[in-house]
Amino acid sequence: MEKPAPVWSASGGPRVLVVDDERDITRMVSAYVTKAGYSASQAYTGPDAVSAARRLDPDVVVLDLGLPGLDGVEVCRQIRTFSDCYILMLTARDDEVSRVVGLSVGADDYITKPFSARELVARIQAVLRRPRNRGAADPPNSVVEEPPREFGDLTINPASREVTVGGEPVHLTRTEFDILDVLSARPQFAFSRRQLLNDVWDTGWVGDEHIVDVHVGHIRRKLGDDTILARYIETVRGVGYRMGKG
Repeated sequence: MEKPAPVWSASGGPRVLVVDDERDITRMVSAYVTKAGYSASQAYTGPDAVSAARRLDPDVVVLDLGLPGLDGVEVCRQIRTFSDCYILMLTARDDEVSRVVGLSVGADDYITKPFSARELVARIQAVLRRPRNRGAADPPNSVVEEPPREFGDLTINPASREVTVGGEPVHLTRTEFDILDVLSARPQFAFSRRQLLNDVWDTGWVGDEHIVDVHVGHIRRKLGDDTILARYIETVRGVGYRMGKG
């Protein structure tokens, strides 16, 4: 089995692991991210991608959905057991199933082939503007002393980044927690998709704004909520979302 490059292609800067079995794509993407000031390494199969992510500790993984050995969904699932790196999934299928499945296992974003190198680099730059490992160990000053927030039987602890429903822990991805954190910090405010993108993904987002809807759907499912009950997250018609009362 061929192993990914043992060293990064450039010194300094955020580290990007590019995973695709089409070597022309891995070379092209690696060249562009290196030109943008990032370090790059490559993997071509699912098992090699997991091994490389564990060994190289990348900041971002650009991950193809269709890989030999393990598909991108399973690779994403395994990487999430040991890394909080940003994961941007590549898919040749422009359909809702591939988007929902990829994001449900912890991917932060997706992009559909064919894509422009400029757009891909812009997506990488957008996710890297989000603070990595934001939590109890190194939280923003604004949330260090915040008490837990309660909405009925839902409790959100911004400092420890823990969520419980009825005392039972709910395991959210980093992106899912960030969305819930933003909504719950201003429970009376109705956020548009663009406002949530700006607060969670930072400004400069160039992807599909409806990625917010996909993540909100996952949050609702994990909380035992839905669009009809809307106990925890309400849909504000023509605007976006706000917190429910629980």
